Amino acid sequence: MKPFAYVRAGSVEEATDAFAARPGARYLGGGTNLVDLMKLGVETPAALIDITRLPLDAVEPLPDGSLRVGALVRNSDLAAHPAVRDRYPALSQALLAGASGQLRNAATTGGNLLQRTRCPYFQDISKPCNKREPGTGCGALRGVHRDHAVLGHSPHCVATHPSDLAVALAALDARVELYGPEGGRSLSAADFHRLPGTRPEQDTEIRPGELITGVLLPAATAGLPSVYRKARDRASYAFALASVAAVLHCSDGVVDRVGLAFGALAHRPWRARRAEEALLGVAPTAAAFEHAVDLELAAAEPLGENAYKVPLARRLALDVLGRLAPVSPI
Repeated sequence: MKPFAYVRAGSVEEATDAFAARPGARYLGGGTNLVDLMKLGVETPAALIDITRLPLDAVEPLPDGSLRVGALVRNSDLAAHPAVRDRYPALSQALLAGASGQLRNAATTGGNLLQRTRCPYFQDISKPCNKREPGTGCGALRGVHRDHAVLGHSPHCVATHPSDLAVALAALDARVELYGPEGGRSLSAADFHRLPGTRPEQDTEIRPGELITGVLLPAATAGLPSVYRKARDRASYAFALASVAAVLHCSDGVVDRVGLAFGALAHRPWRARRAEEALLGVAPTAAAFEHAVDLELAAAEPLGENAYKVPLARRLALDVLGRLAPVSPI
């Protein structure tokens, strides 16, 4: 049993102050990932700062047409919210594709974004893992890596990010709102998570002591056609082998807005910028979709056991894009 301190914060400022005063602290929301990692010995926080009483559990429409989601909004509540289902359907679909109903009832928006990889080498403290213990090596690189990254990985880490929510947020051009010792700021959801590089222990661009306070869903993608689709080993309660979130709008016969993101292919949700650029201003034909997706996935570097992910992601992306726009076979 490893002892730790416990502090219940009454405000965002109190939470960040308590975090700063206790080296090795962690914020505690739903706890669906953090507590599991504590049981495994992967996380050994010196203190838990309980933020569950903070006023961050509302979904608020803003005057400009955007939607602010508090960091403590439960995944089940967010998936069922009428404004989310009607205006950002890919987000609701992504949430419902993740975990079980019981977990969605406990997991929070902020915690979902901060969950750690499900790589078995990371979760087993007897195995080498640069993400868990920098400098020990990457056990998956020459071990079992069927579920691991094909894009953006490095010799230091080939893990993937497990969130479904984060993939949808990236495609929807959402922003993550933060508060910390230097005040408030926001980051694009597509840029919030990091590629591993030489520092795989750093999952996100969050600064020390910062707390996620909310997510901003922009007016620009509200009401646009969007879809999330996920492939997994079993029909439910499983992490993705590959997933795709897409937003697509056409005007005068050509694509005038597109957001495309892949999940389970990289250390972070993979925003498909090359594919998006190739699609803008062109007719939504099957050939155009194939060209754009192939252009994006050309950067893939599969490992020995996960080459299947590239054609799987390709088929998912083409299916999703085809659902969003009537396509011609030309």
